[in-house]
Amino acid sequence: MRTCTFRTGMLILLAGALHCNTHATELVYQAVNPSFGGYPANGQHLLALATATNKHVDKGGLGYSSLLDQSPLAQFNQTLERTVLSQLASAATSKLTGPDGKLLPGTFQTSNFTITVTDLGGGMLRITTVDKTTGTSTSFEVSQ
Repeated sequence: MRTCTFRTGMLILLAGALHCNTHATELVYQAVNPSFGGYPANGQHLLALATATNKHVDKGGLGYSSLLDQSPLAQFNQTLERTVLSQLASAATSKLTGPDGKLLPGTFQTSNFTITVTDLGGGMLRITTVDKTTGTSTSFEVSQ
């Protein structure tokens, strides 16, 4: 009779263990990144982590981060330099274009560059610019 009581006790204990109520809640996704609805204070932390692990190097010096690092005076000087270069390019282009606005084949000399426009046929032109001091050149093709 003792084994029956032991078995009964074990069954009651097992039934009680299986009968325990378990409480669970739904899983709720919460974004971490503030750009996607996360907590706004996480932004600085995520930016610091991204900057610390960034292995890319700005080789051109004209990237987004280099512009932010410049003083207003340096930014103004860079803008002024680009404006002057744009005006020089416009002046060079005006000597390479005819009265109808199309590029004319030929060669144009400046103090630092030689610009050659070559007619490739079929309405295609090749424009080659050579740096007189270094001898390096660059070219591209356009259609008229």
